[in-house]
Amino acid sequence: MQVCNEKQNGQSKIFTVPNLLSLFRICLIPIFVWLYCVANEYVLTGCILLLSGLTDIVDGFIARRFNLVSDLGKILDPIADKVTQTSMIFCLLTRFPMMIIPLALMIIKEFFLGITGYMVIQKTGEVSGANWHGKVNTCLLYAMMVIHVVWYDIPAALSLLSIGSCVVMMIISLILYGKGNMDVLNSEDAVEIDEEAVNLKS
Repeated sequence: MQVCNEKQNGQSKIFTVPNLLSLFRICLIPIFVWLYCVANEYVLTGCILLLSGLTDIVDGFIARRFNLVSDLGKILDPIADKVTQTSMIFCLLTRFPMMIIPLALMIIKEFFLGITGYMVIQKTGEVSGANWHGKVNTCLLYAMMVIHVVWYDIPAALSLLSIGSCVVMMIISLILYGKGNMDVLNSEDAVEIDEEAVNLKS
């Protein structure tokens, strides 16, 4: 009973360091948008974007290391990620038209996984974090964005290679997460949740 209560208390935590770091990432968004689109400070924009990605890694480590994982954090963290990524890609789209491909794929992915993920939560009552392919996808996405932000005159071939690698990983992640969610929805057991299910992180 005590273990159960501790778990419930951990899941209901709101003002935790990981959650505050997620909020911090959201606050960074208007800063790097202004730096890129108005001030044309590309290197500084890249630094802010790297800081955002670093806090994403740190908050996950702190949450697991100090048992600060919460249901709010499982929702807030991916929201911070998606809004950050979408905002930066919109900025890059002003100079790199091919960015429309990862942007469109990201919208499709989040729409599909958002709906199926919500259905899984309704069925199981649990919110799951990201899996390995989601983390790899996030790393490639941030790498692609930072390279294009900092390298103003990036060669077209290298730009296409970077975007293509990111797109391929996004498709793989979409398939694996989608399969996990559908497996849970098609399962008779509503208690056990598949490791691949409910992508709310990337």
